[in-house]
Amino acid sequence: MGHDAGHHTDVRQAAEHDIAELVRLRQLLFEDLGGDFFNPSSGDDDWRDALAEALKEQLTADAVRILVVDGDQGLAACGIGTIEQRLPSPRLRNGRIGQVIGVVTDPAYRRSGHSRAIMRGLLDWFRERGVARVDLRASAEGEPLYRELGFVKHPAPTLYWHP
Repeated sequence: MGHDAGHHTDVRQAAEHDIAELVRLRQLLFEDLGGDFFNPSSGDDDWRDALAEALKEQLTADAVRILVVDGDQGLAACGIGTIEQRLPSPRLRNGRIGQVIGVVTDPAYRRSGHSRAIMRGLLDWFRERGVARVDLRASAEGEPLYRELGFVKHPAPTLYWHP
């Protein structure tokens, strides 16, 4: 089912008819990441409905870009970019930060260049919008691709709080 690595990957913006597939791919992502943080055993499934609703709103938002690659049935891959306006600083002159969220490829389509094509599309979109920095969290599997595209270890120590 996979395509050869030299094959051109057609990336397009997601549309409303893609929402169920986007939810499916995001669920795959959380299952792949594993552990209680990403895939809590006590979690119920209503997060999928909330995700579908949020995606529907974000499809048309100026600060969000959702890119997909079609498979033979459903989506082969997806990736989401968001732009947040923060306060300018010496290292962030205009305060515009991009975030790459959930680049995921269905297992049947992996190693076909889809994630790379989606990332290139997102990076072009960030450049066009004058983003000063793009952040992402990489899985061990995805890290080599991101490093190849110019991503480096983030200098800021990261903590999180969960009420």
